[in-house]
Amino acid sequence: MLLVGDIGGTKTILAVIDPQRGSRNPLAKATFANADFASLDAVIDMFLRDIDIPIRHAVMGVAGPVEKGPFQLTNLPWVVDAGNLRRKFKLRSVRILNDLEATAAAVPHLLPEEVFTLLDGEVAQEGNMAVLAPGTGLGEAFITWEGGNCHVHASEGGHADFGPRNALQRELLGSLQERFDHVGYEMVCSGPGIARIYEFLKKSNPAAEPPWLSDRLRNVQDPTPVIVEAALDRQNPVMLCLESIGVFVSILAAEAGNLALKVLATRGVYLAGGIIPRILPILKKNQFEAAFRGKGKLSAVLLPVPVYVILNTGIVLLGAGLKGLRDCY
Repeated sequence: MLLVGDIGGTKTILAVIDPQRGSRNPLAKATFANADFASLDAVIDMFLRDIDIPIRHAVMGVAGPVEKGPFQLTNLPWVVDAGNLRRKFKLRSVRILNDLEATAAAVPHLLPEEVFTLLDGEVAQEGNMAVLAPGTGLGEAFITWEGGNCHVHASEGGHADFGPRNALQRELLGSLQERFDHVGYEMVCSGPGIARIYEFLKKSNPAAEPPWLSDRLRNVQDPTPVIVEAALDRQNPVMLCLESIGVFVSILAAEAGNLALKVLATRGVYLAGGIIPRILPILKKNQFEAAFRGKGKLSAVLLPVPVYVILNTGIVLLGAGLKGLRDCY
């Protein structure tokens, strides 16, 4: 059997794939809170003891740049060592991928119902694709078309310097620069980024936060789900939350356009991660298209580029499984 994993900044999802059943039908699957474990080894050990299924190979998608030998994850104090995992769990092979590399590997295999078209365009028959996934951080990857085949490339573009597009975003950048040595897109275009935008906007208008929301935010470790929920309330949305998500969407759209230009993503840009499907009602508004395609004299280059939202939130596991079945069996 094949063990696959999605190791994010806050949670780890593990699954077991039977080569006969394929990547979409795991024999076992479980989610773990990273804060409850000291290492990836400990998570895998608990999972394998619970399921008692013999494993031959493993493919893990991890949030951060992958290095040869032991390396620490970007937003998690875990050290990942493929050789140690292979020896400890008596596996024939262990492959570690960047999680966006695993995501990108699954993009060409997505089913029609797993994709929502956010912006229509003219899809080139042969061209590149870009993938962005805001979560605990901001993952980026791209797919090139060479010799009739797709080739997946990892990237750490989410850590590139944040470039504000208007006066409000310039103020946001200045506020963050007072607290951090470096402000990349990940700082404002991620789950924690939404919370930072919210706090920045609240400083200029504290009264915009209703008392009930203050109480809820005071009692949670992660404010982002609360902010998103309050913004999407159909009956009585909190305008401060709605504005925060709007700023986040504008920044995400601009960075998606940046990546599309850098890799000439004529076959489309794909947005992944758990946050994106939840905020589709806000994404559909014109501010995404304006920020995505507003690139001055090169706006025309992005005019035909379509943008898709990946609805399959298990895409990292799917991509890891596809890579594992192709490379290990």
